[in-house]
Formats: sequence, C-alpha cells, structure tokens
Amino acid sequence: MENGSSPRPAAAVDPTQNGNLPLSARLLGVGVRGARTVTKATGIDRAVEVAAEEAIVAAVESKAVERAMVRVLEGPVIEEAVEGALESEAVKRALLEAMDSELVDEVWRRLLASEEAQQLVERIAEAPEVRAAISAQGMGLLEDIGRTIGNLARRLDDRFERIVRRIFLRRRRAVASDHAGLVTRALAMAIDGVFVNLSFTAFVALVTLVGNAFGGNGEGGSSLAIVVGSTAWLSFGAVYLLGFWCLAGQTPGMRFVGIRLEERLSLGRGLKRLVGLGLAILAFGLGFLGIVFGERRRAWDDRLSDCGVVYDERRPEPAPWSDAEMRAQAAPAPQAEPVV
Repeated sequence: MENGSSPRPAAAVDPTQNGNLPLSARLLGVGVRGARTVTKATGIDRAVEVAAEEAIVAAVESKAVERAMVRVLEGPVIEEAVEGALESEAVKRALLEAMDSELVDEVWRRLLASEEAQQLVERIAEAPEVRAAISAQGMGLLEDIGRTIGNLARRLDDRFERIVRRIFLRRRRAVASDHAGLVTRALAMAIDGVFVNLSFTAFVALVTLVGNAFGGNGEGGSSLAIVVGSTAWLSFGAVYLLGFWCLAGQTPGMRFVGIRLEERLSLGRGLKRLVGLGLAILAFGLGFLGIVFGERRRAWDDRLSDCGVVYDERRPEPAPWSDAEMRAQAAPAPQAEPVV
C-alpha cells in the first residue's frame, strides 16, 4: 500500500457458498443431503447399521473366521511377535517394574492369606510323598550324626589303646585293626542302656497305671519290689540284646556308632555271648582288657560266642543326580563268559 499500512489477509473462500462449483456437483450435494434427511426421517439408516452389525457378527462367528484365527495363532507370525516382545528391552523393564510394584506385593499377600492357599499347603503337607521325604531327611540327618560320632570314636579307640599299652609297657599295634575298640563299644553300650532304660521306664509306668486302676495302693520301695524290679530290668535288657544280636547282628547303639557283629548269632551263641558279657562286667571290667591288649580285640563275650565286633563301613547312598550314581548307571554290565 502507498500509505504504508500492512496488507490485510484475504478472507477464506468457501467453495460451497459461492458459485465456483459446477452445476452437476452442486446438484449431487443437494441430492446427498436430501437422501440423508430422508433416511433419518424414515429410520433406514438405523436399519442399515443393524444389518451391517449383524453381518459382521455372523462373519466373526463363522467357521471360516475361526479356522483363519487358528491358522494365524498357530503360525509363525504370533510366535515371532511374542519372541520379539520378550526380547525387547522395553518389555523387560515393564515386567521388572510391574514385579517391583506394590500391586504385585498386595496380590501375593492376598493370595497367601486366602483360604484356598491354606488348603493347598495343608494338602501338600499331608501328601505321603512329602511325609516320606521328611522322614528320609530326618533319618539321613541321624545317620550323618552317627557317622561323625563313629569316626571320632574310632580315632579315640586307637589313641586310648596306644596310651594304655604305653602305660603297661606293651608295644604299639603294628597294623591297624578292623575290629572295634573299647571306646566305640563302650559308647554303643551306653546308647543301648539309654534305650533299655527308657523302654523299661515306659513299661513300668504302664504296669503301675494298670495296677492302680485295679485297686492297687501305689506304695512301693519294699525290698521285694526292688528285687523284682531289678530282675525285671535285667531280663528286659537281656531280651533286648539277645533279640538284636540274633535278628540284626547289631543293636541300635552299635548301628548308631557304626559297628556290628561279624555275623548274626544263633540263639545258643547269643546266650553264650550274654553270659560272657555278664561275667566281664561282674569281674570289674577285667573281661574287657582283651579289647585293648589282644590282637583281634576280643573280650570274654566275643570268645564265648566266637564272634567279634568289627567296624561297619557305612557310606551314604549316592543321590540320583550325583556323579557317583551316574557313573554307576553308565558302567557296562559284566558280560557272562561263554560256555565251552
């Protein structure tokens, strides 16, 4: 402009409000608007929408669409998409953030506090396999403790014997013996004594309870009661030792510390061993000196029964996943020699 004023922008031109469009286009627009007005007034547009919706639903529920979806889900496209998503750093970060969120902690708290979770724990605890595993674990722990105590007692056998032989000016044993020494045998006898006393105490308590129930006065301490109780205790201990010697070849105390008889005894040999043990004790322990000074570590009970006590070389069973078990399974079976 000549007066220096800035030019004013031209107003936007609406082509529908001027006569720039051709006549045919203007007639078509009027027809479309008129048709739209007619369809709204008559409800045709709603009917068309409903028909289209039903057609889409029918197409989705059709067998063809179902087969197509199955093909897509079983195809490599979904698998590749899932693998790509799992390998994505953004997805990893999102998962870690979700796991660290308070929402997950709250879900776990509610899950663990629910009645269903408590019932599940009770069912698992009552399962026979779980109980068997717990029992085996407990027995394994006792065996490990017994093995440790047995190894310690075996070392004490040699040291005690070496000290006693030095005191009595006897030469040391040239070759280590596989027969049990005095310390290990004394420890096994002490453990068996505990078992006998506990079992006898429980038996006496039961007998006393039954006697009181049938009119007994519960008074004791007389000389006859002491004699009867002592005789019963000795008989109980004799039956205990005789039964384990003949049936298993070792008592529970012997098994715990890792010793056993050379073989299971017959009833006659068991009675002889019992007599020899009683004589060795009545002789103020002199019958056990053969364990320290003898070459085969034999006491009077060993000599009378002609059966010594040896160390039981117990080794824990290898676990199924251990190298020893795998080597044993991989070892070839011995082939039978051909018969000529």
